[in-house]
Amino acid sequence: MSKKYLVTGGAGFIGSNFIRQVLAEEPGAQVTNLDLLTYSGVQATVDELDVDPRHSFVKGDVGNPDTVEPLVAEANVIVHFAAETHVDRSITGPGPFLETNVVGTGILIDAARKHGVERFIHVSTDEVYGSLPNGSAAEDRRLDPSSPYAASKAAADLLVGAYRTTYGYLPIVTRCTNNFGPYQFPEKVIPLFVTNLLDGKKVPLYGDGRNERDWLHVSDHCRAIRLLVDEGVPGEIYNVGADNHLTNLELTRRILEALGADESMVERVPDRPGHDLRYAVDSSKIRRLGWGPDRDFEGRLAETIEWYRSRRDWWEPLREPQ
Repeated sequence: MSKKYLVTGGAGFIGSNFIRQVLAEEPGAQVTNLDLLTYSGVQATVDELDVDPRHSFVKGDVGNPDTVEPLVAEANVIVHFAAETHVDRSITGPGPFLETNVVGTGILIDAARKHGVERFIHVSTDEVYGSLPNGSAAEDRRLDPSSPYAASKAAADLLVGAYRTTYGYLPIVTRCTNNFGPYQFPEKVIPLFVTNLLDGKKVPLYGDGRNERDWLHVSDHCRAIRLLVDEGVPGEIYNVGADNHLTNLELTRRILEALGADESMVERVPDRPGHDLRYAVDSSKIRRLGWGPDRDFEGRLAETIEWYRSRRDWWEPLREPQ
């Protein structure tokens, strides 16, 4: 089919990388990008995307039915990235997370159902499974979120699932591990640490640094979503993980080494409340479709560091004064 994408949250990190990949690899695609441009939606990112005439930007709220309805009516593929995502911010103020992640998702999927949109991809997170002491979570694992952010995403997942049962509308849900790569807002750990070190500042490491995450390059995540648009089974859930498991301390040491710094540049800070120790997903289901990371973690990390080194014009205006 000739794809007419509606991408929500396309001025953010993963959404903008997804749009870039679609425009580069799908010549017949048209992309409408709906984003409210809250603090992590970046106008400079939109300006770069707008160079391609197949990209159309709409500034608006996914939680506003008057905005959403006409855009959904024109789409045959919806990829829903729009979300408040930063765990620390959800702890200090959960309200926007409930409004965007739950209510916004409900408005969007109801419009998609009414207009019979052929493909609806709801992009979620491994954090809905909660902390795992060992092993990995398959798609049917009980949801056990710890933070208001993770709980809001779990609620959205359940709402999307209810549309399968109640209406027979069959969205696909993806649950990815920690993403990294270009155009990531510099409050997240890898760009925060990289940009701090580039500016000669220390990096804040929570607690003892034992918290473990699986690091997935954003381009691999975007390829997974595009594969599911074409080959995913409607109504199914797919985990997307890279099996690049590192503790935060190991990750910090790799970044320090790559930038020629030592552990004197690490500032230990008190751990945040409810900080999950370990996330891990079983992504064998999507790997059976032929997907897998296309580069090793070390190469991708070096590439990411170089991007931030060369793109001060993008990230410097986004940093809060320190």
